Amino acid sequence: MKHLNLLATALLACTAQAAPVTYEIDPTHTYPSFEADHMGLSVWRGKLNKSSGSIVYDKAAGSGSVDVSMELASIDFGLDAMNAWARGKDFFDLDGKPPTARFQGRFDGAAGGAPSRLVGELTLNGRSKPVTLAIHQLKCMPHPMLKRDWCGADASGSFNREDFGLAAGKDYGFKMDVNLRIQVEAVAKE
Repeated sequence: MKHLNLLATALLACTAQAAPVTYEIDPTHTYPSFEADHMGLSVWRGKLNKSSGSIVYDKAAGSGSVDVSMELASIDFGLDAMNAWARGKDFFDLDGKPPTARFQGRFDGAAGGAPSRLVGELTLNGRSKPVTLAIHQLKCMPHPMLKRDWCGADASGSFNREDFGLAAGKDYGFKMDVNLRIQVEAVAKE
């Protein structure tokens, strides 16, 4: 009987560890970035300085979901004039359109418990389109100060900005493809 109780306790402990955990995205360690063509001459790089969201992750199954909101007004090319232009009427038109972009997806392609991609949808400029992000790195560990589970990941993919009604520069030879990279850190909710 004693052995059955120990086995039941061990099984319950394993089940508890395998349960999905909800993580809150740390906005001070999450800065989605992008690369976009400049007339075939160079590549402009920028980031979004404000983001929020949550991740639900079952480490044992390699499954779960991601929901990241990115504030478009926080766009940062490293050049104030470009930032103002991107927020203005010729591009994001933040006075008249939704002020955030959002990626919502689910973990997919788990091998040995670790997912290899996020399959989801990007909502930008009031339009939603499918986007898949490859997961290059995913690691979880105890947070040294908060004493809760802490996960970080790096994922990337691409999309065509014209699909979202953002075709500025196309007539001048700008390519419409944009590379999106989301590096994220998140801490388990209490």
